[in-house]
Amino acid sequence: MYFNGKLTLQRVLLPWLLLSGAGFSFSGNVIAASAQEINIGVNATMERFRNEITGGSLFLKNAKGVLVFPNVIKAGIGIGGEYGEGALRIGGKTVDYYNTVAASIGFQLGAQSKSAVLVFLDSKALEKFRLSDGWKAGVDGSVAVIKWGVGEDINTVDFKDPIAGFVFGNKGLMYNLTLEGSKFTKINK
Repeated sequence: MYFNGKLTLQRVLLPWLLLSGAGFSFSGNVIAASAQEINIGVNATMERFRNEITGGSLFLKNAKGVLVFPNVIKAGIGIGGEYGEGALRIGGKTVDYYNTVAASIGFQLGAQSKSAVLVFLDSKALEKFRLSDGWKAGVDGSVAVIKWGVGEDINTVDFKDPIAGFVFGNKGLMYNLTLEGSKFTKINK
C-alpha cells in the first residue's frame, strides 16, 4: 500500500468498513478534516496543477470555478469505496466545502490515494452544481477527464464539455481514471 500525504488508520480503513458494513454510507464527522487542513491541501494541489500542467496557470484564469480534492482515498477488499474532502474556489477564494464518495464492486485489494481537480468552464454548469443537493458525475453533469501528450499546452486542447477533470497520483497526472459515479455533496466546515 502506498499513501500520499498524512493518513491515519481512521481515514483509510474506516471508510471501507463503513461501506462494507453499513450499506455504502459514510459518517463524515468521523473522518472529517478541518477547513484549515482542507485549504492547506487545496493550496498544495493547485500549486502542483500549475507546475505539472503546461499552461495550467493561464487555463485556471479562464475557469468559472475550481473544485479541488487534495486527497481521495480508495480502499477495498472486493467491495471498495472512495472518500475525500475538498473545496470549491471561485476567483481564487474558497466559497464552499464538499466531499466526494464513490463505491465499486469487483476485484480490488488495498488502498490508494489520488488528487482530483474539476475545472468549471461554464457558468451555468457551475451554478447547477452549486444548487444541487448531491451532484453525481455522469448523471447530473458530464466531466471530461483530460488526456494529452507530454509537452502539449493545456490551452491548445479543445474542450467540448463544460467541466474538465484532472486526476493526479503519486507519479503525476493519471490518464486512465474516471470520475463517473462519484457523488459530490456540500459539507459544513
